[in-house]
Amino acid sequence: MKLEHVALWVKDLERAKDFFIRYFGGRAGKRYENTRTGFCSYFISFEEGARLEIMSGPAAEEGAPGAGAGYAHAAFRAGSKEQVDALTRRLREDGFRVVSGPRVTGDGYYESCVEGPEGSLVEITV
Repeated sequence: MKLEHVALWVKDLERAKDFFIRYFGGRAGKRYENTRTGFCSYFISFEEGARLEIMSGPAAEEGAPGAGAGYAHAAFRAGSKEQVDALTRRLREDGFRVVSGPRVTGDGYYESCVEGPEGSLVEITV
């Protein structure tokens, strides 16, 4: 089986879209809007792997099933320790909080973790 996509509720859809495009090389599909419900979303595709669906709308604040639950983190593979270091440094310089790393974890991964828009955690790995 292959993971198709992960979904993330956000308040500022455009800011989240720009974050994943600018720092992780994502490509956004067409913005989807449901004018009846106020739901909006983008699917963000990456060079490899699953897509990320970023979503906003009133349901996120009303406690609808699955809304507001967020996720633990999304992980992106940078390719090398040097690239993990460089991207972590760039994000820090651009004002994003580095939560941990870059470091070697107890199970041998080289990674850092940054807080993206609205507090979502993004892990950067080799």
